[in-house]
Amino acid sequence: MKLILNTKIFSAYLLCISILMLAAGCSKKTEDVLPPKLTVTTLASGFVSPNGIATDAAGNVWVADQGTGANDAKVWVIKPGGEKFIAITNFESIIVGADFDAPSHLLFADGLLYILGAKGKLYKADVSSFTPGNPPMTAASLGVEDIGAFVLAYPFVKNTHQTHPYGITKAPDGSFYITDAAANAVLRRSRTGIYSVVAEVPGIANPTPVGPPIVESVPTGVIFTEGHLLVSTLLGFPFPPGKALIYQITTSGQVTIFQQGFTTLVDIVQGANKGHLVVQHGTFGATGFTKNTGSLVWANGQTATPFVADLNLPVGIAQANDHTWYVTSLGDKSVLKVVYE
Repeated sequence: MKLILNTKIFSAYLLCISILMLAAGCSKKTEDVLPPKLTVTTLASGFVSPNGIATDAAGNVWVADQGTGANDAKVWVIKPGGEKFIAITNFESIIVGADFDAPSHLLFADGLLYILGAKGKLYKADVSSFTPGNPPMTAASLGVEDIGAFVLAYPFVKNTHQTHPYGITKAPDGSFYITDAAANAVLRRSRTGIYSVVAEVPGIANPTPVGPPIVESVPTGVIFTEGHLLVSTLLGFPFPPGKALIYQITTSGQVTIFQQGFTTLVDIVQGANKGHLVVQHGTFGATGFTKNTGSLVWANGQTATPFVADLNLPVGIAQANDHTWYVTSLGDKSVLKVVYE
């Protein structure tokens, strides 16, 4: 009798285990077939000309606003709930001919906020004690390095005699890599502040009958990954669609093509398991860049997978984690929050 009872108990136990395993399997299978959820919302709006963007450890979002060209550029800080405050004022913002020169990209590193400014300046702001809502700092109060003086004095093979530091990233050894969108070059800043040229970024043969025979590949965003750099490029006039490249550049200066087939690339971040995430600014039309033709695209070196479409002239992107990104929209004068889960 005791043996029979134990056998029944054991059989019941096995049945329970089987049911639980089946239920767990069904649950996992259901999770696997659920489509991922993508949400794009406006975090903050009311900017003048938002460009570079970065996040800090507290979840705040920092934005370089280029202003109007009347020395009115500034840096904003946005709290996680969307409330925005002016953090730093009175950056140079100038218009020279058809060119607009003002703060571009931002980088948090070594306890400082680094800001690429007009005329080739690299500003260094200690915002560790800054609380959103405090009186803003001024650009004149910040430390500054003159990248432009180095670039203008350098004997480039294809010298444009111009400088516009644009993208910036940090390498594991503490050095910075900076793209110069006017010199068409990638620079290195050592931990001690010594500058050197890593590589000049080559252009491409013009695939259209309009414009110069060689179209400049203007370097924009840059990231350091797997021991080398990936640099996004925006092709110059006539801005041919589907021809922009992502270059792979070694720290010793060897330049190869990582992936091609993009349009007006303006930034790149690490991305996630689908690849790196690049920003396409938009399609160039008869009257300039067409609104709502920008996008985010996954790039893994072989395939380009659309992610977010119909963006209104996006410019900069910051990655908070592998499922959250913040994007500046020049067309909407806003900052978007992109969540993919």
